[in-house]
Amino acid sequence: MSKKQYDVVALGELLIDFIGAGDSEFGNPLYEANPGGAPCNVLAMLQKLGKKTAFIGKVGNDGFGKQLTEEVSSCGVDLSGLMHDQKIHTTLAFVHKLPNGDRDFSFYRQPGADMMLTEDEINEELIRSARIFHFGSLSLTDEPVRSATQKALRIAEDAGVLRSYDPNLRMPLWNSEELAREQILWGMAHCDMLKIADNEITWLTGKEDYDEGIHELQERFHIPLICLTLGPDGCRVYYKGKQMNIPGYRQANTIETTGAGDTFCACMINAVLEHGLDGFNAETLKKCAQFACAAASIITTRKGALKSMPEKEEVVSFLRTVE
Repeated sequence: MSKKQYDVVALGELLIDFIGAGDSEFGNPLYEANPGGAPCNVLAMLQKLGKKTAFIGKVGNDGFGKQLTEEVSSCGVDLSGLMHDQKIHTTLAFVHKLPNGDRDFSFYRQPGADMMLTEDEINEELIRSARIFHFGSLSLTDEPVRSATQKALRIAEDAGVLRSYDPNLRMPLWNSEELAREQILWGMAHCDMLKIADNEITWLTGKEDYDEGIHELQERFHIPLICLTLGPDGCRVYYKGKQMNIPGYRQANTIETTGAGDTFCACMINAVLEHGLDGFNAETLKKCAQFACAAASIITTRKGALKSMPEKEEVVSFLRTVE
């Protein structure tokens, strides 16, 4: 396998998101089985942006695992690093929309196949052949996948691969807040770019002032590029000692927010691929962040994430209408 064959290789959870789809004729709630999992959502958007990607993870050898394998593969993502567990079922998540537009998750993952990835199952050459390695915190919740993730990060570091991190906090999946904080902070010590949400920075640092929370992380971890997402209010980007505020693009026809953060994250990873981590000026970074916010806005008008990512031309066209 030639060096840097892939733009991005991601490791983590691949699961089914059951998203509300109305009620049956008898008044029972209906759910649509959408392929999901933050790392693969990110890869699906990167594929839309013309990048070559690969995924490392595990699903069950069941109907849902087969559905995920087929649908992720159809997005163009290389699945040579995907394993199939013969005993443990694919992880499921039921997504409930709250009155304020946010989401509540009910996970069926005790255990789930994504948790069972072992160190020996890591495809090391995939990681060494990537320009960027992307990971989240759900693969740090339990063993053996925690050790597998840590091994993958060591491989990436040794190979000089840039590392992208999205904590993607899902508290019900952690045994305790103390363990969640410990592992999420561990991830921050091993990344070059960070995407973090407003509620996550407040929870992690205890700071109600987002800038103070980000400053605390910068002082401790010296992460070159940090992107703070603010839901419909856009984002703040922190880069080389400077801060940039980018307003969001609200949609009157928003359905739900599944995948919005992953879409944003993918677009910012794409920006680093195209400009280099040290290659941004203020104007370039602003345009990249605006593109990321616009793409995230578009995905909120669709159900699901992985198979609903917008085309690059859609985002460009949308930006023309709001400028």
